[in-house]
Amino acid sequence: MRRLLKLLTALALVVVLGAVAVWYFLIRSDAAPRATIKETTTVAAAGSELDGTYKVVAGKSENFVGYRVTEKLVASIVRTDATGRTDVVTGTLQISGTTISEVTVTADMRTLTSDRDQRDQRLHSSGIESDRYPQAKFVLAQPITLATAPTVGQTITADAVGDFTLHGVTKRVTISIQGRWDGAAVQIVGHLPIVFGDYNITPPSSPLVASVDDHGEMEFQLFFRK
Repeated sequence: MRRLLKLLTALALVVVLGAVAVWYFLIRSDAAPRATIKETTTVAAAGSELDGTYKVVAGKSENFVGYRVTEKLVASIVRTDATGRTDVVTGTLQISGTTISEVTVTADMRTLTSDRDQRDQRLHSSGIESDRYPQAKFVLAQPITLATAPTVGQTITADAVGDFTLHGVTKRVTISIQGRWDGAAVQIVGHLPIVFGDYNITPPSSPLVASVDDHGEMEFQLFFRK
């Protein structure tokens, strides 16, 4: 009996060590840090200079829209965070005084990139099915009214209510955002929890990754410039 127990213990240890090795060498991700406001250099500007129309230009590394999910090994022995991002993002924003009246942001899901090619390739045909649904989009549905007009270098928080389209499904959402005007650019950062079932998304899996949580997060960092 003792020999059997020792054998079973040894086998269990091998399984655990094997799972950890697979995670470390094949699955482990270097997740990107959460999107946060960047303390960019400020330039002198009068408050009235904030008013106007701003745009996000696709392909600039300062801008990104991305995802953050948790992947699990077989039997959920090991969990790891995964992130993917794209800088192929366009957008417009209209500000007048204390009112943000228009915001539209579009991201190309086909260009999402993580630290794993296999994960990126799977997303083309499963999960968000970027080959079939290449765009994600947010359109502000009601103006954002600020308590006071932002000053240069000030970080403010607000809720953006709008229509978010992902995987061909559009839903009314409220995104908690932070904004900062450095005198030249309006920086906007936000996070939106996503329940995949709400957007008819089936979390992808692979021989190495048993499953992905049924929820994740969409995050973005955008610099709007005149």
